[in-house]
Amino acid sequence: MRIVFASSEAVPFSKTGGLADVATALPKALAQIGHDVSLITPYYPQVLKRSGVEIPAIKRTGISIRVQVGPKFIEGQVLQSTLPGSRVNVFLIEQPIYFDRPGLYVEQDQDYRDNSERFVFFSRAVMEATRLLGLKPEIVHANDWQTALVPALVNIEYRGTPGFEHTASIFTIHNMAFQGQFWHWDMLLTGLDWKYFNWRQMECYGHLNLLKTGISFADLVTTVSPTYAREIQTPEFGCGLNGALSARQSDLEGILNGVDTEVWNPATDTYIAKNYSLGALEDGKAVCKAALQKRLGLPERPSVMLLGSISRMTHQKGFQLLEQCASMLLDQDIQLVFLGSGEPRFENLLLEMAKSHPEKVATTIGYDEELSHQIEAGADAFLMPSEFEPCGLNQMYSLIYGTVPIVRAVGGLADSVIDASDENVANGTANGFSFCEFRSDVLFWNICRARSLFADKQKWHRLQRAGMKRDWSWKHSADEYVRVYERAIAKCLAPAECEGDERQDEGPAHQ
Repeated sequence: MRIVFASSEAVPFSKTGGLADVATALPKALAQIGHDVSLITPYYPQVLKRSGVEIPAIKRTGISIRVQVGPKFIEGQVLQSTLPGSRVNVFLIEQPIYFDRPGLYVEQDQDYRDNSERFVFFSRAVMEATRLLGLKPEIVHANDWQTALVPALVNIEYRGTPGFEHTASIFTIHNMAFQGQFWHWDMLLTGLDWKYFNWRQMECYGHLNLLKTGISFADLVTTVSPTYAREIQTPEFGCGLNGALSARQSDLEGILNGVDTEVWNPATDTYIAKNYSLGALEDGKAVCKAALQKRLGLPERPSVMLLGSISRMTHQKGFQLLEQCASMLLDQDIQLVFLGSGEPRFENLLLEMAKSHPEKVATTIGYDEELSHQIEAGADAFLMPSEFEPCGLNQMYSLIYGTVPIVRAVGGLADSVIDASDENVANGTANGFSFCEFRSDVLFWNICRARSLFADKQKWHRLQRAGMKRDWSWKHSADEYVRVYERAIAKCLAPAECEGDERQDEGPAHQ
């Protein structure tokens, strides 16, 4: 199967979040099972230079693209590289005015004012590069609002043209909270007829909504966990688009993300103090815990429960719950390690906790790849009390490393963490602690519950083993995506499905 994967970020070329990890790992997994996959992403030279990450060689293809964005014609160049350790071709769109900037989407916490124009250009560049490179895709897979115009372009302008005779489009939602919503006059930038600016397709409460555009025009829509697929059809989690998603219920599937086990594997991880596997779990974890405590200046105490957190420090990630129960946590005989950045309020809270209780708390603001691996290997438990969580990756990293997650049962957290009830512990299925109510007292109670079970080494090891035994790699998820691709292609081959370019999905007004 020939697949073109479009993403606004991809490791190692750019990254702000989990989208970049998926944009790398899923194409690699698809290529490993025999599919012809090409990844198209912007070229961000300033971001790449500042990251200091080693990347495969980038070369010029000699292919120029020229696309219309509103009244202007914008030119760009197509560069080529590969994903490390794979045969996936990466095509990078070079356009200095749009992408040679300090950030991908924001600078100094402010969105770039021309983000709509930048990613309309990128979506059109994806389609033109695909045509000029002769990729002839059976599937074009777009991701999040930055490439959400792609399914509309496939449906309205490209399908049936040479190289796109039966091309089907897939659109994956990674986070409903980010929708690419812009004022209505930005509809002119898309180059599409105003007739598509209606409440069923591209308009949302008087604005152009690119996420809704992808939902409306893609042949099939996926999201990053089965539970999140159900949640986003409700007002609580749908962020105003639950009606549009419910209208496409039969075309919406949730597939849990996987983990790149070439990167996240305690048996081979070069960042950690001692490699270990299920058979040598206790010794390996003990060495890694002592090394983490030493690096962060915490007392090297094997018997104290060490809780880790690697996260954006935001409301979505539940840091207000930690704020509300901070004094109670500091009264416990535990250690807490935080790594991440986010809202100043939470950064300051965690820094103050570390300053006032240096024997209990270590806080690192920023991102450190090496330290993130060391936290996953050295912590006993991992905190992830998210208000909402489409999929989440850190809870799966934790399970692979024998680090027991403490999570709120939403989205992918509900699909991956099985609560340590007495019954689940007894039958060997429990792998963590999971709670439903978004309340600080409930979080605190579950931390205490974890601490109590941590004292029972036999039961704790049972939790660790249950997490480590399961295959969290991308193989199963890639197989699920292939099934979705095959379904989309079959749908496209049915004349009634693919001939119309004015799909009118039913849904509540303005959604």
